Amino acid sequence: MDKKNSRIEEQLSKRALLGNKRSLSLVDKKLIDFSSNDYLGLARSEGLKNQILNSYENLADKNGSTGSRLLTGNSALATEVESELAKLFGYDACLVFNSGYTANLGFFSCLPQRGDTILYDELSHACIKDGSRLSLAKSMPFKHNDLADLERKLKLSEGEIYIVCEAVYSMDGDFAPLKALCELSEKYNAKLIVDEAHSTGVFGKNGAGLVAELELTQRVYAVIFTFGKAMGIHGACIASNQTVIDYMINYSRPFIYTTAPSPFEFLSIQQAFQFLTHHPDLAIRLKENISIFNQTLETQRPPRYLSTSAVQVVITSGNLKAKSTSKQLQEMGFDVRPILSPTVKEGEERLRICLHSFNSKNEVLGLAHALNSLLC
Repeated sequence: MDKKNSRIEEQLSKRALLGNKRSLSLVDKKLIDFSSNDYLGLARSEGLKNQILNSYENLADKNGSTGSRLLTGNSALATEVESELAKLFGYDACLVFNSGYTANLGFFSCLPQRGDTILYDELSHACIKDGSRLSLAKSMPFKHNDLADLERKLKLSEGEIYIVCEAVYSMDGDFAPLKALCELSEKYNAKLIVDEAHSTGVFGKNGAGLVAELELTQRVYAVIFTFGKAMGIHGACIASNQTVIDYMINYSRPFIYTTAPSPFEFLSIQQAFQFLTHHPDLAIRLKENISIFNQTLETQRPPRYLSTSAVQVVITSGNLKAKSTSKQLQEMGFDVRPILSPTVKEGEERLRICLHSFNSKNEVLGLAHALNSLLC
């Protein structure tokens, strides 16, 4: 064994023995998609693709952004798109990032200061946790959707307090209690931050998200919107008041020191939301498929995993069981992937099922019946 690589080879070998070594694989396009985050089918939409390409033909901008936004990477298109997004989401201003991951890094490594406190839901995405680690503020998790645990930690918090949650959680498909979180944040003069990665496009008027649908915009300090899932494209933005956006432009290192999104990416964001505005039927069809799936699935699941979001979960307990069940479903024609530990806690390994607007009723029924036969 090469001594230079011995340590990392040993770690990879341990992971392989545990059955959770990751590797890259190609998508089998013959399988029925119940795995991708393309909830509304926009990533595969020929209509949206043609709309983007037609608009791009008339775009006078360069192919690439050529630099960071603070140098040569800004454009009239970029500021136009951010203004449109701010209006759509109901906030003063928006700032576009290259991805949801960098948006969360950009916010949490920047806004909270030394002496402040970040309280994040324990099931928050890795980018929220990573961004909090980069901050000089103290950060700690609270039990998932546990308002009592959160309040106990709010009483112990110092400085400016940031409460962080996801609108819809990516591994369970359950919802944050946003109204109750607003009440707690107001009671303790804390700032509530909501990540709408899995609700952007699916909820709210014209895809404005769950915060907007629940009419909580004025009570939520900032929202992170991601475009790489239901919107079918790439990128993300942070929506908040103008002061927050100005502060990030001046102090957020993941924004300052990276090449700006290309004009094509800004144009794609703009066209995707315009397309969604004219196709409200997509979200309606998705909700119909969610209802069909939940009514048909007989497999016993803990109540917290019964979701009315696009993300559905079946617990298998054990990496081997999750992988073998996934393989059986794929052999039956359904692209369903296992989620293994350590991505989730040991004992909570699962099948993560994503429903889409483009799945036919028969496809949804077929998957539910297959799960019933394999797991009941």
